[in-house]
Amino acid sequence: MVEQQETIFTWGAPPLKFGVGACDEIGFDLAQYGVSRVLIITDAGIAAGGVPHRIADSLRRYGIASEIFDGVHVEPTDDSMNKAIEYAAAQGPWDGFVAVGGGSAIDTAKAVNLLTTFPGELTDYLNAPVGRAQVPPGALKPLIAVPTTAGTGSESTAMCVLDVLSMKVKTGISHWRLRPTMAVVDPALTMTLPPEVTAAAGMDIVCHAAESYTAKVFSAYEKKKPEERVTYCGANPVSDVWCEQALTLLAGAFRRAVSDGADDLQARTDMMQAATFAGMGFGNAGVHIPHANAYPIAGRVKEFRPSGYPGDEPIVPHGMAVSLTAPEAFRFSFDAAPERHLRVAELLGPDEPKQSDPREQLPAVLTSLMRDIGIPNGIGAVGFSEADVPDLVPGTMKQQRLLSTCAKTPTEDDIAGILTRSISNW
Repeated sequence: MVEQQETIFTWGAPPLKFGVGACDEIGFDLAQYGVSRVLIITDAGIAAGGVPHRIADSLRRYGIASEIFDGVHVEPTDDSMNKAIEYAAAQGPWDGFVAVGGGSAIDTAKAVNLLTTFPGELTDYLNAPVGRAQVPPGALKPLIAVPTTAGTGSESTAMCVLDVLSMKVKTGISHWRLRPTMAVVDPALTMTLPPEVTAAAGMDIVCHAAESYTAKVFSAYEKKKPEERVTYCGANPVSDVWCEQALTLLAGAFRRAVSDGADDLQARTDMMQAATFAGMGFGNAGVHIPHANAYPIAGRVKEFRPSGYPGDEPIVPHGMAVSLTAPEAFRFSFDAAPERHLRVAELLGPDEPKQSDPREQLPAVLTSLMRDIGIPNGIGAVGFSEADVPDLVPGTMKQQRLLSTCAKTPTEDDIAGILTRSISNW
């Protein structure tokens, strides 16, 4: 029998409220769901800035009681998520959640929502082969996501990401039930972000849009039964539109947000729109090699401590880790979808010189941007050498959900080559 190709794609996103002052309306928004007791999930830095307390005041005006948990770990781990889950379980029950912060807070809230609604172990739901990839058995509680960085797009997506400490690798949980009930995006919350955080988080947006746009097209997959159809369904016409919009906004706003973010509200607004739009793209189409490589790069960090982040422990921020192998990854995948790679380059770098070799156009646009905003020059600049590549490759190969989204599926040797050639990007 001839294998049937997929003819159906799926696309989903939460309701969105966007604009300056949007976070002060969350009491009204959650009141529409009939909740009475809410846990606000954030990290210590965001809590110190007062935004969670503003949200608690908004909730109080609508008769909703709340508590603030500020123990989110930047770049969450299985240990930090379990501590958040344990706290929420001990202090509950809750009939709603608000996540305030970057992807770390929003992803932690997704895990808390899942594991307090359906008690169990994180490993029950983690993607295979790291975990057992069980499906959430029913609806979760209302969750409003309030991003304070322009990057992860987690407010739009149906997955959460974490480090599994024992395996020194990042993985995640992916299911449409994890998608927040509502995204409340207030650009004013990002005005005080340090340039380094703006740069790293922004590269996550770039890679979300670029990887989704160049992903394996949904119709290239084998036909699936409805119950087998996954959240990441491949590049599709709806995700393409959001990715193109995100790339166009990035081209005009990214450098400005890094260099003058404290005073340029329009740049911050455009970056927040780009993050949300790219989340609507990759949250349905999927990402591929740069994200798969990023997980072991972040998970096996040595002594790198970037400016703008808490300095109490080594960390390669997620967006930075994703970007470090992106130029080489897109050289590898170019042959599978050359016109899509060139379109990404055109939208992201409309004024960049044309390269004599079309394969080099997108890598040239990326490296130009990365130099301008201060991203480290390859994995060598964050502490890795060629000798570390054999240890990084298995972590990438565990990300089969991501690697299978690439239009040109890589082998172990391909990944080793991409990592080796990414020791330095320019």
